[in-house]
Amino acid sequence: MTVLITPPCLFLHDIQIAIVVGGGNFFRGRLREGKGLDRASADYMGMLATCMNALQLQAALESHGVPTRVQTAIEMKEIAEPYIRRRAIRHLEKGRVVIFGAGTGNPFFTTDTGAALRAAEINAQAVLKATTVDGVYDCDPKKNAHAKRFDHVSYEQCISNPQQLGVMDTTAITLCAENAIPVVVFNLFQEGHIRKALRGEAVGTAVGDAAVWQAPLSSDAATRGR
Repeated sequence: MTVLITPPCLFLHDIQIAIVVGGGNFFRGRLREGKGLDRASADYMGMLATCMNALQLQAALESHGVPTRVQTAIEMKEIAEPYIRRRAIRHLEKGRVVIFGAGTGNPFFTTDTGAALRAAEINAQAVLKATTVDGVYDCDPKKNAHAKRFDHVSYEQCISNPQQLGVMDTTAITLCAENAIPVVVFNLFQEGHIRKALRGEAVGTAVGDAAVWQAPLSSDAATRGR
């Protein structure tokens, strides 16, 4: 099985892992537009920021003995492979972690859309979106202590209320809906949540047709840290 994760975590035996990284810690294109930059140029700079994170992540994983490959949607052959769908799938089949950088390679598209697109292309069985909150709420839990967390929301709810629910942008969630790819939103920083998400256990908020994403794993699946 193949799971696309944003960003990385602890891995389980026999799960193929692809990772989409953002670049907001370096540069957020949409926040720089109009400050001497046009939108397209700002977005391209943001894509380059994701490539820096991809290389750092590759180094971190390989320092723990994890074989990885970085593929970028913008060609930079001296430091990474260009994104080639069949090659990415082959890396996954060989047990390598594939890290995708540069989003879709086009301006005006978010990293979430890039994640949804890559998930559809490599036939991923789920998108696990690791964030700083433990799921999807009816309002911002950082601003409202009484915010209600949902265990499950449908694709239609996310599409009709993108600003309120804030799961993904409309393009990204529509791509997931059209390809029946469930999304699991969970807190990256809560111990054990990554492993639970990979196992298909109830964690965070499940987005899709089913209330819980069920990972087809055996109960005796071995684990290894990354």
